[in-house]
Amino acid sequence: MGGRNKGLALLAGRPLLAHVIDRIAPQCEDLALNSNADARTMAQFGLTLLPDRTAGRPGPLAGILAAMDWADTLGAVQVVTLPGDTPFVPLDLIPRLLLAAEDVPPTVPIIAQSAERAHPVVGLWPVSLRDDLAAALAVGTRRVLDWALDKHARGVAFPATSPDMFFNVNTTEDLYEAARWIGGAS
Repeated sequence: MGGRNKGLALLAGRPLLAHVIDRIAPQCEDLALNSNADARTMAQFGLTLLPDRTAGRPGPLAGILAAMDWADTLGAVQVVTLPGDTPFVPLDLIPRLLLAAEDVPPTVPIIAQSAERAHPVVGLWPVSLRDDLAAALAVGTRRVLDWALDKHARGVAFPATSPDMFFNVNTTEDLYEAARWIGGAS
């Protein structure tokens, strides 16, 4: 995206991140944003800002750890994460993740799966795993799926949809495609 903050890229006249927030906020009590961007820039979303506590910007696992740390301060035992560039995230994501968690031990993560692949950043994470995740990051673990599978993560299947509910906006072309699906100009 040319080095710009893609969450702020306009999609149908609004920041991409606003579309994600609109879809996930009704599903949860508390919502925060993991970002290392300038706090003043991200203040427009009115969310608690959670910067990575792990140095070197090691990727999404650091964001999951920041979410776990935040959830722990709220007394929560689980936290849901999802990327800020998925404007079509399911409107029933959290209930489906929680339903899947009923059938597994409380220390097992739940990750989303579609027909094509696993979407490990979209997950329900036991807060009790935060020390383990911090240790994994400290020794260089970077792939979310690898760490999740090491913790015996279970997948919850989501149906194929058009547009794909886990479609990530990673390029300007993706942004135009998402705008076509929404029916507005970017």
